[in-house]
Order: sequence, then C-alpha cells, then structure tokens
Amino acid sequence: MQQQDPTLACQSPGVLRGARAWIITDGKAGMVVQCKGVADALGLDYEMKRVQTRGFWRLIPPYGPVQPSDRPGRPGALLTPPWPVIAIGSGRASIPYIRAIRRYSRGATFTIILQDPRIGAGVADFIWVPEHDPLRGDNVLVTATSPHSYSPERIERLRRELPREILTLPQPRITVVLGGKNGSYKFTDADDDRFAKALASLGRLGASFMVTPSRRTHARLRRVADEATRDRPRIFWDGTGPNPYPHFLAGADYLVVTADSVNMTGEACATGRPVYVFEPSRGSAKFRNFHQRLQGIGATRPLPSNLERLEDWNYAPIDSASVIAKEVERRYLLHRSSLR
Repeated sequence: MQQQDPTLACQSPGVLRGARAWIITDGKAGMVVQCKGVADALGLDYEMKRVQTRGFWRLIPPYGPVQPSDRPGRPGALLTPPWPVIAIGSGRASIPYIRAIRRYSRGATFTIILQDPRIGAGVADFIWVPEHDPLRGDNVLVTATSPHSYSPERIERLRRELPREILTLPQPRITVVLGGKNGSYKFTDADDDRFAKALASLGRLGASFMVTPSRRTHARLRRVADEATRDRPRIFWDGTGPNPYPHFLAGADYLVVTADSVNMTGEACATGRPVYVFEPSRGSAKFRNFHQRLQGIGATRPLPSNLERLEDWNYAPIDSASVIAKEVERRYLLHRSSLR
C-alpha cells in the first residue's frame, strides 16, 4: 500500500482519508499520473495493480471479461478479495477489471474510471473525463485539465524547499517541458527548429532555463533544445539521478510546454505562472479544443517563434484533482447510503 504524503492532500473533508483502494491500469505513465492524482487528493491508502493481458485477452478490452488467470480464486489473481473501498481504473485494459470488481463486490466497492471507457457511462459508479472528450452523463464529471498530484499546497511546499542550484539561477527562470511525437503531433525538423528559435530568443531576454525531456522526446528535439539553451545558465536533466521535475515546476517564473501532452500542460497550469505552449505540425481537434480552453481561461498562450519581450499574466492555479475528489466524496456518501 502507498499511504500518501499528507502534503499532497487537497483541503477536503477527508471522508475517504485512509480508505483502502486499488489503482488499476496497464502501467502507462499518463494513466498512472491521473489515478494517483485523484487517490492523493482523496487521501487514499492505495495499491497499484497492473493489468498484463496476454494473447486473445489483450484484444478484447474494453469489452468482455477479465482474463481467467486474474479472476477471484485463482492463485496469484489480480482480483483477490478482500475488496477495496475504492477502485480507480484508467485505460482500455482496466475496464473489464473495474466491471468485475463492481460485480464480485456486489456493489460494496465504489468504482471510478478516469477517461472515456468507450462503452458508455454505466460501467462504473463515477467517471471523469476532460472537456475535450464527448462522454456525458449523470455520473460523469467534466473538468478542463486532467488530475495530478501537484495540489496548490504541494506546489507551495516545493517552493519553500527549492534546492540551491535552482535558487542561484538568474530570474526569470523558465522551465521547459519537452514532449515528443505522438499520434496527433508530427514534430517535423522545421517544428524542432522553430522551437529552438523561440528558446534562443528567450535566452536573449536574459532568461535561465530548467529543461526536462520526457520518455517520448525524440533525439533531435532534445539536441536542438540543448543547443538553444547552452549559452545561458541552466539545468538540463539528462535522465540520471532523481527527477528534478517537481522542483522545476515550483521554481519556474514562466513555463514552456510542448502541446502534445494534456498531462504536462495541466501540471504546468497548476503553478499559476504564465505557460507558453508550443504547437508542432498537424495536431487534432481534441488537442485544439483542450488548448483553446486553457487559453480562454487565461492560463496559457501560444509560444511565438521569436519573443521580443516576456508577457506577464495571472490566473488561479488549476487543481482538477481536488474538484474530482470532492465530487467522489459526495457521490460515495450517497452510494454508501443506498447500500443500507
């Protein structure tokens, strides 16, 4: 079990604080981040359960049952009583497991799905989706950004504990969060060069940099970001040692994020600091709607290819996890009352 750090918790009534929970995903980082964000905001004592389907059973989710080896009563099965108070799932592979928990526990476990399950809203007690997804329903909550574990309280704590190597960087300090190619964004060589030009223009304005790549960052984007910031004071994380990303978020005066990750953009907007978003080629309607929404509420602006000055703007830090947690608490109490 992973008992959360109290500093990660949102300011909620604590109806479920300390309750036993399962988080069920196929292990993809983006899904895990969102599930942990909700679990941390609720103060749950949670256990990670990774779905590892094989052969035919890899093809049928979100439809069909769980694979036989994971059913209750089988040695080493993923679904082994006692059933948790809360089960949180995300991703196609988790859906049969959430349905099974709901059935085997006879409704005693309150089931939560994050992201559209693709088979309707009736498969869980509560579903969260971002605004750019189409699913709606009586048990569906919609927010502008995804949940994560960077509550306002945690960001403030991190700011009080910034390491010396960040504090000594000259201001303005700019955190650069690098994503990479995915099914929506192409990241052509011209895109990479345009991004590098924008970073170089920020350097000419006197900025220092804190740069962190992600798992999807392609070698060329990493290289041009390195070259564009090399002549300025900076920290460029090379993937070794402890990940400085939490302190990079908290220590930023401004943030630059590539548009390909909803999670990374949402985490940047948890800081309340100006966020510039770099949009590569192609994209999709879903991503465009997401970024237009954040621009509309004043959290982000598009990153120009050449910045002659740093703009300054303010907005309230966006904390979707606490909004989701409060709604889960409300619905859980109604659910528990219905079982009596």
